Amino acid sequence: MSTAAFLARVRGLLRIRNRLVRECLAELLSTFVLIVITLGCSAQKIAFDDTRGNVITAYVGSAIAVMVGVYTAGGISGAHMNPAFSLAMCLNGQFPWWKLPIFVIVQTLASFIAAAAVYVLYYDAIWHYGNGTLTVSGPRETASIFATYPVDYVSVGNGFLDQVIGTGVLLVGVMGLMDARNKPVPKGLEPVVVALLVLSIECSMGANCGCPLNPARDIGPRLFTYVAGWGPEVFSRGNAWWWVPLVAPMLGAAVGTILYQLCVAFHHPDEDSAILPEKGSIVLVNTNIDADIGISPKEKDTGETVPAGYPPPPHPSSTVSPTVSPTVSPTVPVTTLKES
Repeated sequence: MSTAAFLARVRGLLRIRNRLVRECLAELLSTFVLIVITLGCSAQKIAFDDTRGNVITAYVGSAIAVMVGVYTAGGISGAHMNPAFSLAMCLNGQFPWWKLPIFVIVQTLASFIAAAAVYVLYYDAIWHYGNGTLTVSGPRETASIFATYPVDYVSVGNGFLDQVIGTGVLLVGVMGLMDARNKPVPKGLEPVVVALLVLSIECSMGANCGCPLNPARDIGPRLFTYVAGWGPEVFSRGNAWWWVPLVAPMLGAAVGTILYQLCVAFHHPDEDSAILPEKGSIVLVNTNIDADIGISPKEKDTGETVPAGYPPPPHPSSTVSPTVSPTVSPTVPVTTLKES
């Protein structure tokens, strides 16, 4: 059996046809890629003595991780990789509310697995840096490799506001970049521009608490450190800081979404929306996957993916064609006239 035939047989055995499952697997993979690169860059603190170098490495690496994650699965799940993004899309009507808890669970699970992968990758370095202990605070602490913590002088209230503003700015920027009636990014370059947006926010707003901007990015790795040996202090440090990266980014996403709608989107001329070509964002929503998670009869019978527009429209030369008045809604049944 040739390699191609073997791979075709394996693909036929393992291929998943349920759209929701495919979306969840793609979201799991893209979020894993995002978090494993982000935490890996953060782990450089145990190898470099220059704190400023650590910060620059972490910011640049996490921004690039956003780009890589979106390219990984943007065409399948939309590559939200962030519950705050998913919430914003629900508020915009571009993502069904019933999928929100499913995506949040998948994103959190992926973050937990990514934290475990980074722990294994840097196992020896972590134990060497901590002098044989896993500590959450102090000069040799390693818990901040995985989860975010505020600096000592930042209060919980200031940190909460930090995350609301940071996530709000992120969502305003993303919506402006993806708005087809504004000045959208050329198709295919969305991940690059969003990565630059994330980098700019981290460089300008990361001093207080590391700029998580992502509930799953924080709670998944924090749960891992709790079970891996750092203990309950991961939830008590910083005046019980742990809940802030969970709640504040979600509120910031809602605020950013509402602000963009009130200041920009609501004021587009109505006639523009009727003539614009459909532009699906690979960052926010996958417009190629409809709400129906079933499969078509053709795909079920043949195993082939049904292309967009299936079945094909009637050929122009056909002598039998429906007559539709421009003033009639397409949903109104039209009687087909047969040729005498």
